Amino acid sequence: MKILGIETSCDETSIAIYDSKKFLTDNEIYNQTIHKQFGGPVPELSSRDHIQKLASLFLKILNKKKIKIYEITAIAYTYGPGLPGALLIGVSFAKILAFKLKIPTIKINHIEGHIFSSFINNKSQKFPFISLIISGGNTMLIKIKKFEIYKIIGETLDDSA
Repeated sequence: MKILGIETSCDETSIAIYDSKKFLTDNEIYNQTIHKQFGGPVPELSSRDHIQKLASLFLKILNKKKIKIYEITAIAYTYGPGLPGALLIGVSFAKILAFKLKIPTIKINHIEGHIFSSFINNKSQKFPFISLIISGGNTMLIKIKKFEIYKIIGETLDDSA
């Protein structure tokens, strides 16, 4: 099983390949620099940059790892939270590619992605555990009892710490 991962929730365009036998095989990240002059991400500029970079990052990772497009068995994509336009670019790319390849898509919550990223190359992670998330506009302390069973211990009301 090879899963293509697509992340476009804010100002980075990211593509990854997860192989069920090799775990995370590779990822490609494009850091958008255009936002520096504005002091933070500009949603419209972020969306446009994702459009320009997503396909080339996808082809780059396939070529780098010598993976044929038909070897991909599913596509996971970030559906939120994030910048609506930026998310829409990633979702659209995932849905169109999955339709063409006749494979399923998997919606991934951006915050859950952070929580469970520790499992990518670590099978020894055990439940329950505490997760501290500081990402974009989100700061949360969460008790993870098991998959999809969480208790938010605390969070910021308006922005990240």
